[in-house]
Amino acid sequence: MLPISVYILGIIGLPANLFFGTGIPACIIVLDKAQATARASAEGGIFMIDASTGFRKDGPKNRLREQDIHRIVDTFTRQVDIPGYARRVPLAEISDAKNDFNLNLPRYIDSTEPEDLQDIDAHLRGGIPDRDLDALAPYWQVFPSVRAALFEPAGRPGYSQLRVAPADIKPTIFSHAEFTAFIAAATDLFEQWKAANTPHLRGFAKDGHPKALIGTIAEALLLTFEHAPLPDAYDVYQHLMDYWGETMQDDCYLIAADGWVAAAQPRLIIEDRTSKTKTRPDFTLGKKKYAAELIPPALVIARYFAQEQAAIEALEAQLAALAQLMEEMAEEHGGEGGLLEDARNDKDKLTKASVAARLKEIGKADADTADERKVLQEVLALIEQDADTGTELKAAQDALLAKVAAKYGQLAEDEIKALVVEDKWLATLAAAVQRELDRVLQTLTGRIRQLAERYATPLPKLTIEISTLAARVEKHLLAMGASPQ
Repeated sequence: MLPISVYILGIIGLPANLFFGTGIPACIIVLDKAQATARASAEGGIFMIDASTGFRKDGPKNRLREQDIHRIVDTFTRQVDIPGYARRVPLAEISDAKNDFNLNLPRYIDSTEPEDLQDIDAHLRGGIPDRDLDALAPYWQVFPSVRAALFEPAGRPGYSQLRVAPADIKPTIFSHAEFTAFIAAATDLFEQWKAANTPHLRGFAKDGHPKALIGTIAEALLLTFEHAPLPDAYDVYQHLMDYWGETMQDDCYLIAADGWVAAAQPRLIIEDRTSKTKTRPDFTLGKKKYAAELIPPALVIARYFAQEQAAIEALEAQLAALAQLMEEMAEEHGGEGGLLEDARNDKDKLTKASVAARLKEIGKADADTADERKVLQEVLALIEQDADTGTELKAAQDALLAKVAAKYGQLAEDEIKALVVEDKWLATLAAAVQRELDRVLQTLTGRIRQLAERYATPLPKLTIEISTLAARVEKHLLAMGASPQ
């Protein structure tokens, strides 16, 4: 009879607190009795995966993300060894006396993060240990000249020091030609995926299958970034899957049910007073509220009414400037004894009515009230200008909304696809990929800054600074007649 370990094809360790009713880490044991004899004769071993660190917090529980599931399946299917994550463990190692057929994953896979060691010599004499800089090798492989641009020898073997000020670390990296080339290469990868998959997105139609669509474009994105340096392809994949769950999935089901043209039309919201859930309107015309589920009004405005939107933004900026001027005048003259003290209403506000009333109260200008009258007239002019600008802004916004509402009914199918595919889906995904690149590079700059700050002040310098401060405190104590003894 074969030992039970021979029947085990693989073990997959999962995160803790994943299932209801237990907080301990669970695991999946994959059994294959059919091939057990062959594996025993070939000493095939057991393929082990420690996926305990890949999850997302979801309230009190942990949840496997799409990328975590995909990574597990891919790794197990390919049976590839990944340091700290997966390896094939020979039966000889499992049956060895030190393991004695114990299948606890940490015995065979060390998934713990390397300890961030403090260097005593660097704390005593200054400098950044080359050991810590060498640990950033994946970055230096992509930016080989950036390390030399940031660091120089510290005067003794095994240690380096910054060439630039700590505040210039990020600008030095981001302005380097190798960094620019890296961003261009990553952007080009996304553009390749975009060019290959835009036909799938535009070709989706009524009665289409959203799950088939996301399966196609997501796998293509994963393959596109599979060999990209620095950004993890599964992290990029997760951005797409997150956006799919938040927005794209609902959009595709709308299109599959109604077609592009019908799905793009705003839906009149019929409010049910008995319902606790309220649909948030995207725009309102008169007393009617509409939900634009497939194409938000902002996309229509950006593509077709940019000039009108610019005019509205100019009016909003003008209102903000007027508010700032009124606030400054209120601060300058509105305090106790100020020229505007008596122009405030019962709620301590400067209004058109309260300012006009004060002007009427002081009557005609004379030597005693000339300054007050001048300031009151200036404030009144600002208030009237603010009201006029607000009225103009409201009229412009209403006119724009009317144009946008009318435009929905005039959109052809190709125009709808351009708004949804290019302006909404692909633009959002491009921004997500850029955020992922930024996050990866922020990790590099953050680590360099951390090391620079950690070893910035060696112990002798700290001792001198402490002595200097202690002498200064003692001098002040003596000056006050107190003795530090």
